[in-house]
Amino acid sequence: MKTILCDSYEEMSKAGALIIADQLKAKPDSVLGFATGSTPVGMYTELAKMNKNGEMDFSKVTTFNLDEYYPIDPKNQQSYRYFMNENLFNKINIDISKTFVPEGYSSDSTAACKKYEKMIKDAGGIDLQVLGIGVNGHIGFNEPAKNLKASTHVTDLTESTIEANSRFFASREDVPRQAITMGIGTILKSKKIILLITGENKSKALNDLLGDDIITDNPATFLKVHNDVTLICDKEAYYGRDNTQER
Repeated sequence: MKTILCDSYEEMSKAGALIIADQLKAKPDSVLGFATGSTPVGMYTELAKMNKNGEMDFSKVTTFNLDEYYPIDPKNQQSYRYFMNENLFNKINIDISKTFVPEGYSSDSTAACKKYEKMIKDAGGIDLQVLGIGVNGHIGFNEPAKNLKASTHVTDLTESTIEANSRFFASREDVPRQAITMGIGTILKSKKIILLITGENKSKALNDLLGDDIITDNPATFLKVHNDVTLICDKEAYYGRDNTQER
């Protein structure tokens, strides 16, 4: 696992954007996997700037998002479809019909999950997957559990995730209790992965990731079996409370 240690969130966001830019230069019709949450917003802002300045072209790109709340209307301002449109897709020259998010509105969640897996496979798989990480180590909505699912599935959100995401809703009660998410196996099939981690509150999860063990209590540790992962983090996440220490 390659590590890029940054002095700030802004530097981290630019580093991630440059990796995506290099990917599109090498393969203009890349299939990109995107994440939501507050962490990648800065990177998406950088991508929009670079696109506006003619430094990168999204016209041939296909995208798949990691996850979506379930159930939720895509027009709901807290849906991940709405998030991606507002933070990236509406700001770049991408064909919106080639941007895919799990169907959080589907009446048949099992069929929606199978359909999403097939769509990714039919697209040739994901060339570059962007990941964030939860305080508890979740990637996508693969929460800590005794057993983890390999493929796209519906999952119950943990209380810690509901609490963390409640800041985006009017109240804690408004946060959906389930989500559709790519499974660990789906994520690991991506050809390349970049993992963005920012903030002191993520340092415990990051410390587990940098250790030797692979544990279902921290789903992100499964990234250790992938042969092309780039970790991009700021010093607060890397060093924790004492950001003067060295690993």
